[in-house]
Amino acid sequence: MRNQDTTDSPVARTISVIGSSWTCLILRDFFLHGPRRFQDLQESLKGIAPATLSERLRTLEENGVVERRFYSMSPPRAEYVLTAKGRDLGPIVRAMREWGRKYAR
Repeated sequence: MRNQDTTDSPVARTISVIGSSWTCLILRDFFLHGPRRFQDLQESLKGIAPATLSERLRTLEENGVVERRFYSMSPPRAEYVLTAKGRDLGPIVRAMREWGRKYAR
């Protein structure tokens, strides 16, 4: 069997974007509720530290999975929405939900 560089595989690259703790739960929230404000996410994801949520959203934004849209400039207020790239993760999130229902009890 040939030794492959697993750090550059499609799965490894996907995990680098969505594999951090909390990230899949953040994505789940978007699929359940649509556009979300920071406070909405923090209330929904019990136990996530604000700094962690901020860092995960920044990573998702940098990778083109979510977009921050400002809806008020004074004071500045924003909501996060899934991009087309983020919506393409829907089958993965649904598959994880189904796997969890079937096997993780």
